[in-house]
Amino acid sequence: MAFALNMPKLSLMGEGAVADSIEVLNQQAINKALVVTDNNLLELGILDLLFSALSKKGIEYHIFDQVTPNPTAEIVRKGYREYLNNKCDCFIAVGGGSPVDCAKAIRIMASNDGDICDYNGVGKVTNAGDFFVAINTTAGTAAEMTSNSVITDEENQVKMVIIDAKQIPDVAVNDPALMVGLPAGITAATGMDALTHAIESYVTPGAHSLTEPTALESIRLIAQWLPVAVEDGGNIEARDKLACAQFLAGMSFNSAGLGLVHAMAHQPGASHNLPHGVCNAILLPIVCEFNAQTNPERFRAIAEAMGADTSMVNDIDAANHAIARIRQLSELVGIPRGLSQLGITEKDIGSWIDKAMLDPCVGGNPRKPTPDEVTALFKQAL
Repeated sequence: MAFALNMPKLSLMGEGAVADSIEVLNQQAINKALVVTDNNLLELGILDLLFSALSKKGIEYHIFDQVTPNPTAEIVRKGYREYLNNKCDCFIAVGGGSPVDCAKAIRIMASNDGDICDYNGVGKVTNAGDFFVAINTTAGTAAEMTSNSVITDEENQVKMVIIDAKQIPDVAVNDPALMVGLPAGITAATGMDALTHAIESYVTPGAHSLTEPTALESIRLIAQWLPVAVEDGGNIEARDKLACAQFLAGMSFNSAGLGLVHAMAHQPGASHNLPHGVCNAILLPIVCEFNAQTNPERFRAIAEAMGADTSMVNDIDAANHAIARIRQLSELVGIPRGLSQLGITEKDIGSWIDKAMLDPCVGGNPRKPTPDEVTALFKQAL
């Protein structure tokens, strides 16, 4: 089977991208947009730029602002009902991964039969649905340009991973003006999420000549610019560089795949409603140590992208340099050192193992883990 590189029809990057996206939307035969976001962004005025652009073009919209971190299937169902009741015929998502993933899921329900829980897994979506503009306000998930959505099945305490190219938004928007002033903690978490995307997609067996360069450039940009953005949230250059970095990571993992870090991080996120990027960041160096035992040579390029000189060391030492750099960056931007700092105890782990082993992301890991090994990795992450 040929390698597939799936992308949005149009990607807009840089200051002014929001206004440009509404110009594109205005060219479509649409009547009313469902704006999917969260209430915090609405209250902070982040959407004012969007509302102004919509008003100038005379485009009607209805706001659905009930999205929470780790959006649930019930929130998706509520959004779907609002989409129908307000006779909307296109989508605008504004936010990080949660609003964009929620909009993807609502769009699935609006154009396909059944409940959103029917679509957990790979390649189950039949119809793409109505025109969709995804406006990113963080530099982490790359949800605005990928084929994945993650929705919590609250009844079964499982993070569903819906993977289908038909979910990809028509227009992806990254305007750094929306990211200025993002709190340091969110900046750190989303930046480490993007780093995890880039690293996992580089070491996975699914990596390709079309994805490896974007993954490495993403790693380089994050290592350089994430500390700057955490220190100075108003640095527009840092925001722009991180927006590009997370997009590049999305280009890579959207086609190459992810791995065990994500399969494991989804579990505490689902059961304890924890920030996905923080869970990823805690698990990343631990899983890298596990993977590097079988493919240390892949980590040499990662170490070099993060600024290490590996010219005089063997592959194993080069891998250790990479893992040390990951830990240093995580500590520098203020990520907790272990899951225990997030309220996790050893008794929580038992219920996660089978779910982690069944997560679609685990198939992309370069080293196939056993349940006992996953248990040991979770304990190490405490």
